[in-house]
Amino acid sequence: MKLNQLAVVTALCFAAASTSAFAQSTIRIGVVGPLTGSGASYGKDMENGVRIAIEEANAQKITLGGKVVQFAPEYMDDQGDPRTGVQVAQRLVDEGVSAVIGHVNSGTTIPASKIYASAGIPMITPAASNTMITKQGFNTVFSVVPTDAQTAGSAGTYAVTNLKARRIAIMDDQTAFGQGAAQEFRKAVLAAHGTIVDQQYTSDKSMDFSAQLTHIKSVNADLLFFSGLGPQIAGIAKKMKLLGMTTRLMGGGGTVSEDFIQIAGASAEGVEGLDYGLPVSRMPRGPEFENKYKKTFNSNMQVYAPLGYDATWVVIKAMQEANSSNPSDYLPKLRTLSYAGVSGPIEFDKTGALKAAATTIYQVRGGKWEVQETVVSR
Repeated sequence: MKLNQLAVVTALCFAAASTSAFAQSTIRIGVVGPLTGSGASYGKDMENGVRIAIEEANAQKITLGGKVVQFAPEYMDDQGDPRTGVQVAQRLVDEGVSAVIGHVNSGTTIPASKIYASAGIPMITPAASNTMITKQGFNTVFSVVPTDAQTAGSAGTYAVTNLKARRIAIMDDQTAFGQGAAQEFRKAVLAAHGTIVDQQYTSDKSMDFSAQLTHIKSVNADLLFFSGLGPQIAGIAKKMKLLGMTTRLMGGGGTVSEDFIQIAGASAEGVEGLDYGLPVSRMPRGPEFENKYKKTFNSNMQVYAPLGYDATWVVIKAMQEANSSNPSDYLPKLRTLSYAGVSGPIEFDKTGALKAAATTIYQVRGGKWEVQETVVSR
C-alpha cells in the first residue's frame, strides 16, 4: 500500500471511530392524528406543535444514559377513523416507539389506547376529550386537554347561569367526541336547573341539517348546543340564518378557529364556542409560541398546536427525570411530573387526566372571536 493510500485509510478509520464514540441514540415517538379528511386541519395543527417541540429538543442535544439522543417523530395519519386508528397504533407498537402523542379524535383514541396499554407504551393525547379515555383503568394513558366533563360541563352551566337560556336544544354528530360532550353538557344544564326541550342527532359526514333545525325551531329553543366538527357547525350557523332562527348557537370544543369564521361568513356573528385551555394571550408563553408558529409555518395556529407541543415536552421531561427512554423506566416519572407548559401548568391525577383544566368561552363579535369567560375545573 502506498503512503498516500495508507493516510487516506487511516483518516477514514479515525473518522469512523470518532463517529462511533459520539453516536446518537434515536428515540422514536409516534405522532398520530387525522391528516386527511374533515379533521385534517386539527391533526396538522397538533402535528406542527409537536414538530416545534422535537426541533427544540434535538437542538438542545439532550443526553440519556450518558448518550446524546435524537428524537425521531413517526407521523401517522389515522384519518379520524377508529379502524384505521387501531391499525396505525399496532404499526407504531411493532416499530418500537417509546411514546405516542395522539390521537386527536376520541373515537380513534379510545380503541387505540388499548393497543398501547397492552404494549406498555405511554400515550398522551393533546386533543381527544371524551371522559372515558382516562377512565379505562390504563396506567399508560394521559391527557393534556380538558375532558368533556370539564369543557362541555362548564358550557352547560354557563348557558343557564350566564346566558339565562331556558329552553335548550342539543345536537351531536354521534361520534365518541360528539356524544360525550353532549352528555356532559346535558348533565350540567340539568344540574343548573335548566330545561332541555329537544335533542337531535346527525352524522359526522352530513352537511344537511334542515330536518333537525326545523324541529328545533318548532319547539322554540332559545339556545342550541352543537357538539361535532368545526366545518359542520359553520354549516349549521348558515342554515339557521336561512331558516330565520333566533336561537343562539353554541359550539363545543374545537369550534374556535379562523376556519369557522371564514366558512360561516356573516352567519358566524354572535355564535359562542369553546376552546381548550386559556386564551393564547394569557398562556404563560402563549404569545411567544404563537409568533414562533407563524414564522415556522407561515400560518395561524389553532387550538391543538400548544397542546401538542406540551404533550411532547411532558414525555421528554419524564425521560430526562428517569434518565431513560424505556417506558417502564420513565412511566412512574410521567405520573408525578409537574411541568410549566405553554398552555399552563400540567399535572396529572390518578387517571392521567389534568388536575386543573381551563375552558374559555368565546363569542364572534365584529368577525372576530372575543373572550367571554374562562373557567378552571379541578
